Amino acid sequence: LLVDQTEFLFYLTGFGISENQYRACLLPLEGEPVMVFRAMDERAFCENSWVTDTVTFNDWQDPITVLAETVQGRGWHQAVLGVDFNSYCMTINRFNQSQVLLPAVQVADFSGVLAQLRACKTSQEIAYIRQSAAANDQAISAVVAEIGIGKTERLAMEIIHRTLVHHGMDSNRCGIVTTGGGNSFLHANMQERVLQQGDILHLEVVSFKHGYSSKLMRPVIIGTASPAQQAIAQQLIAIQDRQLAAMKPGAVAKEVDALARNAVLKAGLRHDYASITGYTLGYYSRTTPRTSDFSHVFLPTSEWTLEAGMVFHMFLYAAGIAFSETVLITEDGHERLTKIPRVLFTTA
Repeated sequence: LLVDQTEFLFYLTGFGISENQYRACLLPLEGEPVMVFRAMDERAFCENSWVTDTVTFNDWQDPITVLAETVQGRGWHQAVLGVDFNSYCMTINRFNQSQVLLPAVQVADFSGVLAQLRACKTSQEIAYIRQSAAANDQAISAVVAEIGIGKTERLAMEIIHRTLVHHGMDSNRCGIVTTGGGNSFLHANMQERVLQQGDILHLEVVSFKHGYSSKLMRPVIIGTASPAQQAIAQQLIAIQDRQLAAMKPGAVAKEVDALARNAVLKAGLRHDYASITGYTLGYYSRTTPRTSDFSHVFLPTSEWTLEAGMVFHMFLYAAGIAFSETVLITEDGHERLTKIPRVLFTTA
């Protein structure tokens, strides 16, 4: 098996450094795994991995050539090689080059297997996510306490970052801060505009502990909230409460999704609902191109079932107001790891 996607490499070897140069782990059916990586990263690898059989290359060497030479040198040049065809690290050029260098190797698609293996978290992984969730709660509380009319979105981001680092989180990312209405505000850009009475400050806090992440969304009305905003918030919270209550081992994902999606549409809070209502949480490297893990998502077409140890980011939003939680599936139900009150915050 050839493992090269960053999250899977970390899961199997403990090594999750950037992909400035291609690196991969070769895992045979019998014997020890072999890690092929950049010589410059040797100390970092030894400090973080249990794998002891390693092959390093200099920066002027071609990593795929070194990988092919390693396969041949270990006597695997006529083996069946499992490759994850969904890996963002296995580009078409790299795959074609490996085919030329290893003409007798048969390639088999191993897509989806590693994603399934890491779907249920260990107790240590859950502990990291739990710490991340607690820091997210602190960050939201800090923003609500300090933000207000005349302040900016950038200040909110500064408060979040400061709070997360203070509470022991990794410092590479801290989430999304923006304002706006409608249903397309979640991924908008942070602005320098001064906040006014009635603005909806959308806070999505994303923290990391040893790479493991939790997420939390809360809306903050600058000044006082209107009766309509309060009503929408209360509806969204009630709908999501019913969805979360159904999350337990054996529940079918599409049925959990329907509890939120259908209720939002029936209530007239949205005219359509094109997005998912939740997705997997876990480990994210500093350089992964994926900021979210969609290996398990909640959609009307999701046939998979929930299992104990899975962790999800569940979110609902409408009219500029969004609520989300980090949710752990337990043996007999679920636990909300993010504990901050589920309310529409205001700065008045």
